[in-house]
Amino acid sequence: MLKINLESLNFLRQAAKELILFLNLENKEERVNCLAFYGEMGAGKTTLIKAICEELNVKDIISSPSFSLVNEYVTDRDDKVFHFDFYRLNKTSEAFDLGYEEYFYSGNLCLIEWPEKIEQLLPLQHTKINIIVKENNQREIDVCVIQ
Repeated sequence: MLKINLESLNFLRQAAKELILFLNLENKEERVNCLAFYGEMGAGKTTLIKAICEELNVKDIISSPSFSLVNEYVTDRDDKVFHFDFYRLNKTSEAFDLGYEEYFYSGNLCLIEWPEKIEQLLPLQHTKINIIVKENNQREIDVCVIQ
């Protein structure tokens, strides 16, 4: 388990670096591929995912897949990264229609916003990242690898 305390969202880039090291995200063979980001609206989930993608040298423009549900990015090492936003999901069957299994079990990194909408579909091995908003715009990020 890892706990990161941030004075403000300005420190999310440093938190992204810590997460990448702690979770060994650059090692495709040893990492847990699915990262589930929890937190209230405005907590910084998308901003943290963007910082992680930038640190992993994603070549594409990184944006929230609010309407498409999933964005695909490519790193400078030609690794794929999938970014999901399930906020607008109305029923679990929509994740089946999307073909979530092909993504989650592809071996590629999957960064998932609003995972509570599809929790029963998450792989047994995944990482929970909970962003807690504190007073004065501070954040606490709790990371737990589920094995």
